[in-house]
This record gives sequence, C-alpha cells and structure tokens, in this order.
Amino acid sequence: MTGFGKASLQLPTKKITVEIKSLNSKGLDLNTRMPSVFREMELGLRNQISQRLERGKVDFSLYVEVTGEETTSKINVPIVKGYINQMKAVIPNADETELMKMAVRMPDALKTERDEIDENEWKQIQTVIDEALENIANFRKDEGASLEKEFQLRISNINNLMTEAVSYDAERIETVKTRLRTALDELKINVDENRFEQELIFYLEKYDITEEKVRLGNHLNYFLETLNGTEANGRKLGFITQEMGREINTMGSKSNHTEMQKLVVMMKDELEKIKEQVLNVL
Repeated sequence: MTGFGKASLQLPTKKITVEIKSLNSKGLDLNTRMPSVFREMELGLRNQISQRLERGKVDFSLYVEVTGEETTSKINVPIVKGYINQMKAVIPNADETELMKMAVRMPDALKTERDEIDENEWKQIQTVIDEALENIANFRKDEGASLEKEFQLRISNINNLMTEAVSYDAERIETVKTRLRTALDELKINVDENRFEQELIFYLEKYDITEEKVRLGNHLNYFLETLNGTEANGRKLGFITQEMGREINTMGSKSNHTEMQKLVVMMKDELEKIKEQVLNVL
C-alpha cells in the first residue's frame, strides 16, 4: 500500500530526519539508507519497521544534518606537512599559503574519524522512527478508508448489473424456444411434442445461470465481509475477485442474449477496477 511518513528530531549538535515511503508489493521489500555509523543497528531497525509494516516496497531514509561546530573530518597533519615539504623541494620559493591550499587537496589530506553510537542518542532516534511509522500508518489508514468506499461502490454496481441481467432471463428463454420452434416449422417435419419438450429442457439447462447468479451473489457478500475484517486481508480479497471473475465469465458464455452480454461486459469492467485497487490493500 502506498504511504509516506516523516519525523524529525533536533539534538544539540545535529538534526535527525526520518522519511519512510512505501509502494505496492506482495510482501515486505525493505530498502534502508542511512549514515554508515548506524549500520550496525540495521538488523534491529529492520525488525522495528517490519513489526509495523507488513507489506509494501518500503524505502527508509535516515538523514543527519550537523548543526553545531562538530565535524568528523580532521586534517591529517603529518600527511599535509609531508606534501608541503615535498613541494618545497620542487619549488623552494613557493608561497606557504598556496602550498597549504594545494596540500589539503591531495589524497589522504583529510581523515574521517568514525563516531561511536551514543546509546541515549539512538534511543531518541528510535522514538523518531516510531513517529514516522505512526505517520505512514495513518496515511495508509486514510487511503484504506477511501478504498473501502470505492470497493463498496463497485460491489454494489456489480450486484445491480447482475440483477438487471437476470431480469432478461425469462425473455431470453422465450426467445430460444421461439427460435427453435421456428427452425422446426421451416423444416416442415412432424415432431413428437413430448420429445421436443424434453430436448428443449435439456438444451435450456445448459444456458441456465441460476447457479452462477447464486455463487456470484455469495462472492459479493463474502468480499464485503472480508473487507470489514480486522486482519490483513488483501490476498484473500484478491482470491475472491478471481472467483467472481469466473462466475461473471460463465454468465457471459451462457447468456446468448445481446442485452445480457452488454451487462456482463459492464460487470467485468467494474471487476477490473476492483482488481486494480485490491493491490493497494494490506
């Protein structure tokens, strides 16, 4: 499910900012980006995130902005002096300031001292991470509420279209009977009426959509029941839509009626809209 959460913390010498973004995914695909000093905390961090976010392609970013006078980059004094002495040997009368400028740009002139993680600071950062996770969870809840309304509308539309399609059933059966009777009359042959009725019943049974109508209605109700559940139900909703699609397709193949087929196409269109959005559900 798509979402975004952000939180920040101002420490005495630095500002910590946490951003969490998520996109649709069948499982949890977590990518973390943070300063190397915090890498040893990555395993615990992943556990912290996975407890709140069950699914989604998640990008976690932790930014550190130094706001005080502290810096981890230091001048490598022996190396810089060595460069200056070497350049003096080449150009004895060179300006000292210019030599310094050149020396600090040479390889290894600066060294980065690795900070040790402050446990109290990390606890504060974890609090910020929890805040960002709470924000993205609220974002997802808001999106989920919108999706719920969308699903209810589409399910209602399918149910109404199914009811309208079934209303043509009697007309469809009479049309089939008339067409068969006309074909026999054109052949100008005598037909045993009892045998004709038996064959007609057998023929019409192949086009009966009563079972499909009942099963589709059950699937529609089950979809709404699952939607109102408290557990993660995205996968289950996906399976239900597959079953709904089977019943709609069967109704279409059996309809043998222009208006019914149009309604079946409209039902398929509504179902496709549901399938697209189900991917956003946890």
